[in-house]
Amino acid sequence: MSTPAHTVIVCAPPDRPLDWFTASEIIDGHRLPKGTPVALYPVRHRRIIGWFTRWSARHLTGPVRRFGAVTRTTGGRKSRLDLSAATRREHHAAVHRWRRWQQVVHGTPTARPWSQFAAQRLTTPAKMPLAEAVRRFEAQPRVLAMLAHNVHLPPPARLDPGELDAYQAGEATYTVLHWQRAITGDMIITVDGRLLRPASETIADRLRYLGVALAYLHRLPARSHLLAVRIAAHP
Repeated sequence: MSTPAHTVIVCAPPDRPLDWFTASEIIDGHRLPKGTPVALYPVRHRRIIGWFTRWSARHLTGPVRRFGAVTRTTGGRKSRLDLSAATRREHHAAVHRWRRWQQVVHGTPTARPWSQFAAQRLTTPAKMPLAEAVRRFEAQPRVLAMLAHNVHLPPPARLDPGELDAYQAGEATYTVLHWQRAITGDMIITVDGRLLRPASETIADRLRYLGVALAYLHRLPARSHLLAVRIAAHP
């Protein structure tokens, strides 16, 4: 099984705008893997002055333009980031994906998620090498149905077998995990330098993290700065 990337949200106070160099230093200070900026956020365009902000990169870091207009950014002042649009878009995508998964696996029995095979492999590595763990995981009818669905589809349309436990937890749980992650990422480095992250990769711990992280972002002043960085999954 491939190791997924993680997204880190670096936060800074209003009087200290973030750039890529500063964010890298902050991430290095927590001994996290090296990363690259990711254009996670849609840009907010206010109704009155939208004609101006549509073209302006003021208070943004790493803006992405389409036909000259700024549409997405890796970060910037919180007031310029359209966090609501980010969560709405990912919520709709997650609902569509879960319902498609439900159709694909209809009639198959509940399967054991990859995390159980990985844990078994760690406790008995001599009896369960990685290749054998993958073989047993993928031999389950529900996982085979997902793999068959993925055969002729491009990556964005595929169903990730690594998310099997989230899919099986139900539509509400699956969508919450995705729409909240759209703005909180997998970890947050706070203004005062704390690292917020799940205690483990279990769904329960991820949900607890998302609740804490979302509340923290909502409390941040509108003039605070955020920057999203994609890193390799931390061991």
